[in-house]
Amino acid sequence: MRLDPIEKVRNIGIMAHIDAGKTTTTERILFYTGITYKIGEVDEGTAVMDWMVQEQERGITITSAATTCYWNNHRIDIIDTPGHVDFTAEVERSLRVLDGAIIILCGVGCVEPQTETVWRQADRYRVPRIVYINKMDRVGADPEVAVNEIKTRLNARPLVIHLPLGREENFRGVIDLVGMKEIDWGGDLVGTHFEVKEISAENKEEAAVKRSEMIEILSDTDDAVMEKYLGGAEISAAEIKRAIRKGTLSLQFVPVLLGASFRNKGVHPLLDAIVDYLPSPVDVPPVVGHHPKTLAVERRKPSDAEPFSALVFKIMTDPFVGSLAYFRVYSGKAKVGSVLYNSVKDEEERISRLLEMHANKRKELKEVYAGDIAALASMKNLSTGDTLCLRSQPIILESIKFPEPVISATIEPKTKVEHSKLAGALHKLVREDPTFKVAQDPQTGQTLVFGMGELHLEVIMDRLAREFGVQAHLGKPQVAYKETVLQPAEGEGKYIRQTGGRGQYGHCKVAVEPLERGKGFVFADGTRGGIIPREFISSIEGGVGEAMEAGILAGFPVVDVKTTLIDGSWHEVDSTPIAFKIAGSLAFRDAAAKAKPVLLEPLMELEIVTPDEYLGNIVGDLNSRRGKIEGMEMRGGSRVIKSLVPLAEMFGYATVLRTITQGRGVFSMEFLRYEQTPPQVAEEIIARIEGRIPVHR
Repeated sequence: MRLDPIEKVRNIGIMAHIDAGKTTTTERILFYTGITYKIGEVDEGTAVMDWMVQEQERGITITSAATTCYWNNHRIDIIDTPGHVDFTAEVERSLRVLDGAIIILCGVGCVEPQTETVWRQADRYRVPRIVYINKMDRVGADPEVAVNEIKTRLNARPLVIHLPLGREENFRGVIDLVGMKEIDWGGDLVGTHFEVKEISAENKEEAAVKRSEMIEILSDTDDAVMEKYLGGAEISAAEIKRAIRKGTLSLQFVPVLLGASFRNKGVHPLLDAIVDYLPSPVDVPPVVGHHPKTLAVERRKPSDAEPFSALVFKIMTDPFVGSLAYFRVYSGKAKVGSVLYNSVKDEEERISRLLEMHANKRKELKEVYAGDIAALASMKNLSTGDTLCLRSQPIILESIKFPEPVISATIEPKTKVEHSKLAGALHKLVREDPTFKVAQDPQTGQTLVFGMGELHLEVIMDRLAREFGVQAHLGKPQVAYKETVLQPAEGEGKYIRQTGGRGQYGHCKVAVEPLERGKGFVFADGTRGGIIPREFISSIEGGVGEAMEAGILAGFPVVDVKTTLIDGSWHEVDSTPIAFKIAGSLAFRDAAAKAKPVLLEPLMELEIVTPDEYLGNIVGDLNSRRGKIEGMEMRGGSRVIKSLVPLAEMFGYATVLRTITQGRGVFSMEFLRYEQTPPQVAEEIIARIEGRIPVHR
């Protein structure tokens, strides 16, 4: 039987740029809701949510961790996500299954590059959110600048519901514009004791002005508030809360709260805001999917009475229970012992264990209901993005799209004995992390690993040694280039073999043309009248796909190309699927070679924050790296430089920037898009791969 009514459930994520205070805020939430009896600290490596050894050593979040707590008779399921761009897949998969989000800004840094990324991700999934401006006790904290940047950089409408009580080191609480009260923590270091009192005379005027501005925004979205506002009538706190909730859920604005989580100030109002303003599972639209066979659109309402449907959003290897599959239930209910149908893989599996997760600790469950986030133990063949449902009422929910990895490196075990151990461990890590890929180099036979950045591959190596006991050597990271074509062309492929008896015959003509960046690969059959029998068309497509993987210029995968089958011929006796597969591969290579093939390289968005005196040296260095300056601005007494730079030029940049700025400059970098490599650079890369010139990078 369900213990928590679905209206009183909140599934939320905590997201931000690295070091804005996500995990610190989550630790305070767990303490004040009674889940932990001692506040965990990121800096001391005692944070409950940063349970991985690598997270505790580095003081950063690497994997998203789920937990459950209770506040004001509401259940809050929280996912704490990483802020580092190398682990952006963790944010992507979390947003796909969450109903609401808290975006944390640093009061000093305000809107930073990764903030913009998570904001765009939340926009894509239409997730209602609250903004919590943290670190209000820090020197240089400026909530007005942060609010302005929400407008200008995030293109959102902020609804300020808090004013700071004291500034910087004197910050002691907030003025709540909804209830028109001061919430003062004073000097209480633990943050459990605070005083709610009338607004003091010195703050009354500013609070009245700001409250009026808040109500003006609310009157745009709520007719009842507008009527009272225009009529000069008093608007109660309950009416304001109702209007804020309505506007937040419809994404018309974002409520903005203030706090200093490390000093234990501002977390209680944040918990109230989660309950008051963020959606329950019934406040979000029914989940939409399609029938696996008929492809008809299927909808599931967030109700226990509906047929069961759930999405697997994360796979994790657990030393005690084997494989753990985190999932979100969208409709219906399921209990231990029941059989679930994996509609993506067309397989059935019985539930042996259901778990409620608290970071890396777990609690056994008997049953799960609509709106729940839980984990399945010992399910062998589940992958991220799989849909679980009933065979009698199947549905496939929209899967999760992940960014492509941008760097690669060779990996080899330190001893031959560990070869099979390494392969098994890499297979498990690939199942866990959709942005980590493993492939074989077709020319050298070496194993290649692909990731989102140097830190990503570093953490993978660390996990191989600690969790799987595999000692391996990682080669120097290389850029994961891609190839494409710039103009349309046609090509022909013939595969004819006669070796006595039955021969092999395959013949086709294809046309290739470039697609927009990011469109991937499209195959179309343009033949008519059965020139090539239907059963051979998929073989040709398979051959084209293999040729694209092997590349045209330098062995890098070909992307953003449409291939159309336009002609061909077949033989009644000798034609086979394998002959047409080889013919398709030959035809594509022939056409692509005439279609002006080029190399594509990953382009990164770079933001550098530095004291003004180093500006000239930094700009000079960026120019030498083929960087393009996009803009400069002043922020909190420092110069912020925004630039676009090819990833190939950025390996080891942290050391260079430290040297130029005497350790005072910091940078953040994230993948933007693939762009054509300049001809001279491309020629050098191709020559290096073909062994005509030695590697110098």
